[in-house]
Amino acid sequence: MREERVKNWIIKADNDLKTAKDELNTENPATDTICFHSEQCVEKYLKAYLVLNDKEFRKTHNIAEILSLCINIEPSFEYLKDLKIYELTIYATELRYPEFFYIPSLGEAQAAIEMAEKVRDFVRKKFIKEGLGL
Repeated sequence: MREERVKNWIIKADNDLKTAKDELNTENPATDTICFHSEQCVEKYLKAYLVLNDKEFRKTHNIAEILSLCINIEPSFEYLKDLKIYELTIYATELRYPEFFYIPSLGEAQAAIEMAEKVRDFVRKKFIKEGLGL
């Protein structure tokens, strides 16, 4: 049951990354959408790791908070903190609303995707170590 829940988080995370990458390849990419889905990918991979480890977490988009829970389980997650993945949080919160009108640059969107890919690769290696068949 737990493994199935983890896989469901991974499917959703991978779909977010696919959406971001697909949008990046359009003629006029919606960079705010790319950044949002990149953030969602990161958030869901971290939450999948918490589910795998039976760690409760509250409903939040705060990547720093979620990452801190992961670090408490496995200190090597400090690597992701060093990458400053928590900076993606703004794309899940303020960026989504017109009151905070900001359209990220193409470079920011590309960087967000790269960060999401690094998180995906890092967390997937942890799943493999745990014997989770992906």
